Amino acid sequence: MLIRIPRPGDGPTSEITDESLYLRRRELMRAGALAAGMLLLPGCGRAATGDEEPGAGDGSATGDALTSFEDATSYNNFYEFGTGKKDPARNAHTLRTRPWTLEIGGECARPATLDVDALLAQQTVEERIYRLRCVEAWSMVIPWRGIPLAALLASVEPTSRAKFVAFRTLHDPEQMPGQKRRVLRWPYREGLRIDEAMHPLTLLATGMYGRDMPAQNGAPIRLVVPWKYGFKSIKSIVSIELVESQPPTSWNMSTPDEYGFYSNVNPRVDHPRWSQKRERRIGEWGKRDTLMFNGYAEEVGELYAGMDLRKNF
Repeated sequence: MLIRIPRPGDGPTSEITDESLYLRRRELMRAGALAAGMLLLPGCGRAATGDEEPGAGDGSATGDALTSFEDATSYNNFYEFGTGKKDPARNAHTLRTRPWTLEIGGECARPATLDVDALLAQQTVEERIYRLRCVEAWSMVIPWRGIPLAALLASVEPTSRAKFVAFRTLHDPEQMPGQKRRVLRWPYREGLRIDEAMHPLTLLATGMYGRDMPAQNGAPIRLVVPWKYGFKSIKSIVSIELVESQPPTSWNMSTPDEYGFYSNVNPRVDHPRWSQKRERRIGEWGKRDTLMFNGYAEEVGELYAGMDLRKNF
């Protein structure tokens, strides 16, 4: 099947219609079942066994070598613990990840409050090797362990009014000292269209490199959407809400001319202050070309058919 990826300036384009903004209930359930059973989609790894050595594997599922465990856990964006790349690893020891509950509600028939450990015991946990691309033009390749978001959303039975999914992180300045500074409007918020959230590649990650998620990487549960920029990967999630209208997101609220709602990796659209055409893989010398949708165009390009990807950045 050929998938057309629209280019900026391809001529008149239209917004996606309401019908394509969300999946009906049966489609949601079907997508959830697909995600729960999917282990070997391109860009994915294998079912986690829990006995892998950190940094083990060659990244063959993505065609790239894995980023080292040390680099992936010491070079982070997590402003709740500081704005420097090394700050989260130094400061995140104050985060208490147990007990931890996740609230899921909004436009659904069966809202729930879930204990994270009980959730992990009940859900299929998989390992997937994904590229992570950050807007500052650096990238990593990480083996994530987690739960398909589609399976979790299907379990609460979204209604036909559920067109978007809103996420919120923990707000506790004592545990997260960076929240004492007005760098962003706390708590951190993020959002997806529901078809993006239900896509089989979208993961609620609970670990990496065969280990539980380190605090500086977003413990105990974070979002991973591999075709979007890293700031779309909200960490330490406490709330997921199905909503009818596009939810506010932290970076879009802070700097709307620089950070759009969609945040798709698109090398054809420059950030206002730098180019997106090239990137530096952490642990490597030099730069490489940035791939459309971070290399996942074949899997996700159809989600945005007919959209103006320059306007909807």
